[in-house]
Amino acid sequence: MRVSPSLPAQLKAALDGKLQGFSRNEAAQRSSKISNAYRTGGNSGGIKSDADALAYALARMPATYAAVAASLNALTEIVPDLAPETLLDVGAGPGTASWAAAEAFPSLASFTLIDTNRTLSKLALELAEDSTQLAGCRYLPGDAGENLAQATPADLVVASYLIGELSESDQRALADAMWAKARHALVVIEPGTPAGYARILALRGRLIAAGAHVAAPCPHDRPCPLVAPDWCHFNQRLPRSQAHRQIKGADVPFEDERFIYVALTRAPPPTRAPRVLAPPDVGKAEITAKLCTEDGLALTKVPRRDKAAYADARRWRWGDAVLSES
Repeated sequence: MRVSPSLPAQLKAALDGKLQGFSRNEAAQRSSKISNAYRTGGNSGGIKSDADALAYALARMPATYAAVAASLNALTEIVPDLAPETLLDVGAGPGTASWAAAEAFPSLASFTLIDTNRTLSKLALELAEDSTQLAGCRYLPGDAGENLAQATPADLVVASYLIGELSESDQRALADAMWAKARHALVVIEPGTPAGYARILALRGRLIAAGAHVAAPCPHDRPCPLVAPDWCHFNQRLPRSQAHRQIKGADVPFEDERFIYVALTRAPPPTRAPRVLAPPDVGKAEITAKLCTEDGLALTKVPRRDKAAYADARRWRWGDAVLSES
């Protein structure tokens, strides 16, 4: 099942309920302060009150959800038979990745969330309280590394926008710990910056050496063929609600979230496909697309005279897996 980039109805309703009586101007000020702290190298430690947590969720949950949803869509496209029953959400914050996973995998019945910030943990449980999907989820407040050692292994482990908050040695330790707890698959999402790409690349290489297989976005387990200053990242457009626009201080009704991810599996994927690495260039005579293939980078040109192939290529979008080529 393909997950929409929009927040699910039950989560929207829960957030709207929290917004009642909460000044949107105050929410905007708080979210701006928190965002500035993140950009200058901070972490969720700046979220100390219920109002802080709600402002953060209202500002960041839509984009984070959209990026996680896109990453899980890529995984299910390559491994369509994956049906996890248990989820471990590492660095869960307000539970964003758990909501996206619940939409992607109706098979999920058990959700364990880990985060060091107790205020965000409290909000996550409140948002999930009336959910038919996440009701009964449990939260382990505390350091991810410490709690992972005690957590029960899960079919699927997800970590979104977390590893950038850690030192390089802690990133390596966390990668090992998450992989040790993943029975079938691990998905890690980071901001789509050169630094985020470098973190994903390091984790990817480390876990391939430990026996992992890349399901997405790469169509191979070999080193990334991109050369600096190029870097791998993707874009997900998502709609903005009126409240979201007010809190973000934005006029346009949509937001573009740039992200990078890796989906790793225990078993080799049944199939892998070339991945579109940039928006294709649609010209009058041909379509030119930059693809990551099993053999490395390829600048693929599809001439207009090849009508079937051209029609297929017109549907390619940045980040798509090219599952069949004419």
